[in-house]
Amino acid sequence: MYHFLAFYLRFLRERAGLSLTQVGKIIGVARSSVCNMEAGRQRPQEDHVAKLDEHYGTGKLLQLLLWFARLAHDPNWFRQYSEYEKQASSIRAYHGQAVPLALQTEDYTRALVEAGSSRDIEGEVAERAERKAAILDREDFPDLWVIMDEGVLARLVGGRSVMATQLRHLLEMADEGHVSLRIVPFSSGANVGVDGSLQIMRLETRDVAYAGAQGGGRLIESPGEVRQMGDKFERIGVKALSEDGSRDLIKHYLEMYA
Repeated sequence: MYHFLAFYLRFLRERAGLSLTQVGKIIGVARSSVCNMEAGRQRPQEDHVAKLDEHYGTGKLLQLLLWFARLAHDPNWFRQYSEYEKQASSIRAYHGQAVPLALQTEDYTRALVEAGSSRDIEGEVAERAERKAAILDREDFPDLWVIMDEGVLARLVGGRSVMATQLRHLLEMADEGHVSLRIVPFSSGANVGVDGSLQIMRLETRDVAYAGAQGGGRLIESPGEVRQMGDKFERIGVKALSEDGSRDLIKHYLEMYA
């Protein structure tokens, strides 16, 4: 659907005899952005297609196409998801099964990959390291708001030594000013996080979200559903310990592994 929308944007522009620069002025973006939208490298937003619908006299056709594109499953969603991670000014994430990638040590990452179905272990480890670096090695380091379930600390991934190193790394990251790390203890009972991991990324003009699932996940760009993911994150956070309490719980497990 996104490819079809990109094709149709170009079709309408050429039929109207407009240049990329002229369309950019209509929707308030640079010529390069229009080019990227028509090539499928950048996704248009509601205000862009609304202005073009008005200019081309297409009713709400482009807005409808964008709506369907956001609802559909995109087989290339992970590539777009990775691009959003690189652009995000803040990332809010909840994980109930494993430490999120940005906070993983190399040995912890390797243990997870070895436990999975990947046949190219080295390639998968390298790919994840590249994704992690794209988040952490930026000059404009994003704010990380991370909530994890206590089960992440209790699950022995890679052995006691790997876990001890990983928990020490969590404590170091928790001391960084741009990182907030909180743990949902077992004693808090059930919460909406049992449905799976989730992540909300703040971009320059909007938020996008990701919902984890067995065998993959789903990139969410619909504003209403993104707000729902944000609400879920807040509801999970209500059950979490404070930052100081979370550090104490991590230290408790670190003593067990060390």
